Amino acid sequence: MISVLLVDDHASLRKSLRYLLEATNDIKVVAEASNGNDALFHLRSSCPDVAIIDISMPLMNGLEATRQIHEQCRFTRVVILSIYDNPEYVQRSVEVGALGYVLKDAIVVDLIEAVRTANKGKHFFSQKIAGIGNRYLSSKGSDSWAI
Repeated sequence: MISVLLVDDHASLRKSLRYLLEATNDIKVVAEASNGNDALFHLRSSCPDVAIIDISMPLMNGLEATRQIHEQCRFTRVVILSIYDNPEYVQRSVEVGALGYVLKDAIVVDLIEAVRTANKGKHFFSQKIAGIGNRYLSSKGSDSWAI
């Protein structure tokens, strides 16, 4: 069972994501948070296999939260959620340690696969931004991605 921490400042989206993820037989949401600070609080009690984190949140954004998650729970894999298909955001997400970048308009299609792929230690990018992520990983000598 893949344990997941959901982090997004919109409660209704978190509820929908929980429903989507827990409809599978191999993913369990173990905690939810509305911002990066709350996410770090939840990490103190358990380090989930995967954290799904919104890139844009109050108090602490997803990039900083990802960086700090890797300091506290080095085995927790991070998948970024974003409305932005900006190459700089994709690159910065990978630089701070995210293994996935899923666009919010592709959640239904991509999120479950992103969680499973990240849990295996591989990168996953939504189709629309896969070229951006894969080019960046190639420039760094990595070949551990999926689309």
